Amino acid sequence: MKPLFTLLILLTAALVLASILTGPAGIDGLAGLKALILGGDGPVPIVMQEIRLPRAILGLAIGAGLGLTGAALQGYLRNPLAEPGLIGVSGMAALGAVIAIQTGLSVTAPLALPLAALTGAAIGVGLLMALAGPRGGSVTLILAGVAISALAGAGVTLVLNLSPNPYAANEIVFWLMGSLADRSILHVALAVPPMALGAVLVWTTRRGLDALTLGESAAGSMGVSAGGLRWRLVAGVALIVGPATAVAGAIGFVGLVVPHVLRPFVGARPSVLLPASALGGAVLLLAADIAVRLILPERDLKLGVLTAIVGAPLFLHLIWKTRSGGRV
Repeated sequence: MKPLFTLLILLTAALVLASILTGPAGIDGLAGLKALILGGDGPVPIVMQEIRLPRAILGLAIGAGLGLTGAALQGYLRNPLAEPGLIGVSGMAALGAVIAIQTGLSVTAPLALPLAALTGAAIGVGLLMALAGPRGGSVTLILAGVAISALAGAGVTLVLNLSPNPYAANEIVFWLMGSLADRSILHVALAVPPMALGAVLVWTTRRGLDALTLGESAAGSMGVSAGGLRWRLVAGVALIVGPATAVAGAIGFVGLVVPHVLRPFVGARPSVLLPASALGGAVLLLAADIAVRLILPERDLKLGVLTAIVGAPLFLHLIWKTRSGGRV
């Protein structure tokens, strides 16, 4: 298990460095690192510090957050199909962003779009708490999340359907595909602090999630509060998924696939799978973000499209292994 974590850490560090050094500007690696660390005049420090560094930080944070929340939700719900978008927060964040684009707020103010998305995520959490109730179990939580996701999806479709501006509709479609391009240090400052707080909250649930593997009755006899565990997990997931969707759009399959890939190597204990999935999510998203800059760079291949292209066949392979009697 230790060699796996060492490998994941080394891969993450290498991909962060590769992300910083990869781009269309054609900057020499040593010159780019020097400009990144020491600054200076000219375009090179601006490119390194204000374009590439924020993109690498967001790729690391969002990938780790999606991997972490996917593993946590699968452990809590004991559902292999659980993923960060299940509770509806990402859908409501997308709806908030779509409204900002359609109304023109995203043009008048640089941070209007992510702030609108965060507002949508907050509304989604409020609806989830109201629908699930203080004593609702995991099934109630899933049903509430599905209902909120359906509501958000209907809202996005309605905005697209009634949009009189084809340019706004086109921008909405492209934003929903997910991307880390053209993000600044302001987006990092907006997204990373709440995501860090959410990661801390999710991490505090690890012992409760371990106890839940023995069943809810056994977990209760071990002193695990089902209500406290549920709402710490929901709050943590919302604090990660909401800001991630706000600054990067809809990026799927990371939180769904990564825990499945790593579970055979670390076992079924959520307390071990959580950090492994965080590192694995960071590796996957950073690698995908580097790939979109190298594959058809002139066509602006979207990050969410690539993660779906890679993630869907991989998930189908995992399903086939399960059907054939293999362990996933």
